[in-house]
Amino acid sequence: MHPKPTGKDLTIETRHVHELAEMLLQRDAPRVIIAVAGAPGSGKSTFAAELARRLSARGKRGVVVPMDGFHLDNAVLEARSLLPRKGAPETFDAQGFVRLIRAIKAQEDVFAPSFDRMRDLSVAGAIAVPADASYVIAEGNYLMFDESPWSELAGLWDVSIRLDVPMPELRARLIQRWLSQNLSRAVATRRAEGNDIPNAQRVIAKALPCDFTFDGQQARA
Repeated sequence: MHPKPTGKDLTIETRHVHELAEMLLQRDAPRVIIAVAGAPGSGKSTFAAELARRLSARGKRGVVVPMDGFHLDNAVLEARSLLPRKGAPETFDAQGFVRLIRAIKAQEDVFAPSFDRMRDLSVAGAIAVPADASYVIAEGNYLMFDESPWSELAGLWDVSIRLDVPMPELRARLIQRWLSQNLSRAVATRRAEGNDIPNAQRVIAKALPCDFTFDGQQARA
């Protein structure tokens, strides 16, 4: 469960998503693949969903493909002693995600998995990406991440966006995620500091340059 959007989130959803949608609508291409990257808790899911809604409202179908559908199953993680690190780069089927994005880029009809946070598992074939979808918006922590094989993705995006939220705010949001699951503050803080926050720091430390950053301004060359 994600925390409710803050006033800062709502600002992103209005001005910055509107600016990006208008820019994307000017592209003369049968399909545009967009990456929304950032640390856990930065608001990627909210941003991607709102961008898809605005594009679709203008008559251009937008489909959101979350990276989280490629979480390895808990049984696999446990066998590899990785379950406590769930959410780290090595706890995903990174190569499978790369293959999916290549198929989407080839404008094939594909089906992508989603992630059920309440059941803590991936759901196969939950998202249809038809060949005629004009905009495909991928969102996830490691879409612009300088570690192999994730780094193979950088050349596949037509547009890359990073949500750059300061670490103190990320920390508060990540603790709130666990509080929303009825954990005590002590347990929620321990969960966030033991895994989520190290993952966020790793995303930030190995971030690749994106076309656009948090405030919607085009990055300087």
